Amino acid sequence: MKEEDSMGTIATNNRKVILYYNSETSIGQQAYAYVNSSNRGILVIDISKTKVTGTQWAEIATNLNTSLGGLVNQEHPDFKNNYSTDKASLSEDDWIKVLQNHPSSLRCPILVDGKNFHFIETPSEISKYFDKEEKSDDGRSPIE
Repeated sequence: MKEEDSMGTIATNNRKVILYYNSETSIGQQAYAYVNSSNRGILVIDISKTKVTGTQWAEIATNLNTSLGGLVNQEHPDFKNNYSTDKASLSEDDWIKVLQNHPSSLRCPILVDGKNFHFIETPSEISKYFDKEEKSDDGRSPIE
């Protein structure tokens, strides 16, 4: 599945999407349902059950044009209870530990569509990434 010219650790494929999500959150469950209803190949990574490596988190942040801290919902109670500062200034290793040890603090699900990475703030956003390729004969998206 990994493309030869890719130097990253996340295997990308134009015919398959990857969803990083937390099954213990409402938005994660809804995002999973949207992705699962598509006609495309999917790989789902439930970060509450599967540990994502620090290298993978760094690659995700880079491809989303954000810092590792940008992947974390700093307003989430799990984060606030463990890191009491306003706008915490943590090292990259610390942000990775937050994501690995407190998966519920992930800002939102992340969709990897080929080489494109997207924050999924609302589950219905997923449909716009699938609409362009998945129109059925009647012109409707299969996930509408």
